[in-house]
Amino acid sequence: MLVAGFAAGPLRSNCYLLARVSGGPCLVVDPGEGAAEPLAAALAEHELTPAALLATHGHPDHVGGAAEATRRYGVPLRLHPADAEGYAGPWEPLAEGPLTVAGLTVGVLPLPGHTPGSVAFTVETGEGGRLVLTGDTLFAGSIGRARGSGADLERSLRTLLTLAGDTVVLPGHGPATTIERERAGNPHLPGAVR
Repeated sequence: MLVAGFAAGPLRSNCYLLARVSGGPCLVVDPGEGAAEPLAAALAEHELTPAALLATHGHPDHVGGAAEATRRYGVPLRLHPADAEGYAGPWEPLAEGPLTVAGLTVGVLPLPGHTPGSVAFTVETGEGGRLVLTGDTLFAGSIGRARGSGADLERSLRTLLTLAGDTVVLPGHGPATTIERERAGNPHLPGAVR
């Protein structure tokens, strides 16, 4: 499986490309502000064509480049309806069941708290690995701010902690981590020893 990512825009938000192989269709997750040109370069480098644009939540640093990506590649953004109010581009509601796109099965985990419509995407690689794209809910060593409900955010974090420990976390900002590393060392998680 091919996983490529880059940080873009003033807030250095991570945009990810996921594909079974280079030279075919891919998923683009969180095409945010400033992502248009680095996205075009990454697609060209890996000879990929977007089959879906997915958003972990509706903040501009995660969806600000989606309308341009839709114009360029003819694929609307899939976004949770609870976060669609501030998004002006073409979009489709994100289903809460698994999606099958670009030869990948993508699970959708509702994670309200950072925003009402925050979600994570889970993907199993063909090599037996597991990924979760957490947006701004969980970072390496930190968590997102509750811009919605703090109680919802805590429940969402507990949901993420039920994932297998070797699941690789691809967050909305900063470096990758694993669920086990965050269970062991993230002081901001529910139940962490402070």
